[in-house]
Amino acid sequence: MSPIEIGRPPRRIGWARNFLLIVLVISVVAGGYFVIPRFEWRSPQIKITPDSETLGLGALEIEITDRGTGLRSMTASLSAGGTEHSLAAEQYVEPMMDTKITVALSSKLTGLKEGPAVLRVSARDRSLWSFFRGNETVLQKNVTIDITPPTIELIADDPYINFGGTGLVAYKPSADTVSSGVRIDKHFFPGYKGQTKDPNAYLAFFAHPYDTPATERATLVATDKAGNTRQVALSYTLMNVRYRKSTIPISDEFIQNKVAPLLNDVGARQGSAKNVFVKVNRDLRRENEERIKEATQRTSGSMLWSGPFTQLSNSKVEANFADARTYVYNGETIDHAYHLGFDLSVTKRYPVEAANNGVVTFVGDLGIYGNTVILDHGLGLATLYSHLSSTDVKEGDSIKKQQTIGRTGETGLAAGDHLHYGVYLHGIAVLPLEWWDEKWLRDNIYPKLEGSVADGAVEEIAHTKPTAKKAVRRKR
Repeated sequence: MSPIEIGRPPRRIGWARNFLLIVLVISVVAGGYFVIPRFEWRSPQIKITPDSETLGLGALEIEITDRGTGLRSMTASLSAGGTEHSLAAEQYVEPMMDTKITVALSSKLTGLKEGPAVLRVSARDRSLWSFFRGNETVLQKNVTIDITPPTIELIADDPYINFGGTGLVAYKPSADTVSSGVRIDKHFFPGYKGQTKDPNAYLAFFAHPYDTPATERATLVATDKAGNTRQVALSYTLMNVRYRKSTIPISDEFIQNKVAPLLNDVGARQGSAKNVFVKVNRDLRRENEERIKEATQRTSGSMLWSGPFTQLSNSKVEANFADARTYVYNGETIDHAYHLGFDLSVTKRYPVEAANNGVVTFVGDLGIYGNTVILDHGLGLATLYSHLSSTDVKEGDSIKKQQTIGRTGETGLAAGDHLHYGVYLHGIAVLPLEWWDEKWLRDNIYPKLEGSVADGAVEEIAHTKPTAKKAVRRKR
């Protein structure tokens, strides 16, 4: 230290330098915390449905997801004949983590010729990666444009169908068809190949459901792998079936002894009697019907039944199919429901016989239906047996017509010992009475199953009106 510095106060710059260094470190760390994630390198994911090598007039669904900074933009185009056609283009002001775009190709393919093309879909996210341009995913595939729908040759149909009942069509779709059947309203009934003498013919059982407006009509449809669809309207007279209306009084005793025990949630049983009944009759019924639909849609691709279905021996019909029921509690209407089967009674614990040959697809407790057995009879046709006191079969068993499968009882919401018997077609309840009727089967079903209905026979059937039937004027 020089003599001049003797007695001078020491410099105080060390602490300032350290403070600035600390601030700099904190700034770098904080900046990195917020900025580094913006440099993420995970690219968006693209999924196209249908995943087909052929494009037609059906809708194309593009689903894009990003698990980083979110989507910034997407484009989709189709190139053919040296020209690029835009299918979709979107810019996102706010980060979008996922998006689904449906492209109506029927409007986008106007003017395009059938043949080879290139489908290109790109998506870019908001990352600062790649020199601030973001991560980009490009999905590109060679496709073939096919806008010609398949053809359908209608071999035989039904001139008359009962309201709530079953119809059957025989038809031949062209070889490029991948899916075919009958559609009515929100319901679809698939067709099955190889059921007649003609190996290329299809059969489709379908219903005009009890809850479908009388003005609706069924349509035969065939779709190819490109999504092109051909539709043929089925022309038939809908025959009136007068379904009953009934009012059922509900007592506290019935709710306490039969309804409340069906709720697994003990807390739900503590509600008002009205709420308990509605929860079972509406909510639990809906759940039960979904399980029935699931079980009846597991069906064989071959016809398992033979001849008319049989009614429970010595039984009396206590309630009919599609009865419109109104439930009244203490003078107040609290709910409505349709009764989707026949109630058949004989004596207590009477042996229940299978209505026809089939395979067991369900055995067990089914809520309001109690102990239940469901049999598949092939081609979407099934029968249901409910309120049983006991069952003698298990799932997967092959059953013969009139084989005992259980005994009648009063499980579920049954007010007395009886069998609730239902017939279902691809999960839709249909009129059971037809399937007991040998004449109805002979007039409407057997000729098509035998493959013996020619054009002339179809014309003859169309001009032969069944007796004791009137054209529908549906009244509820």
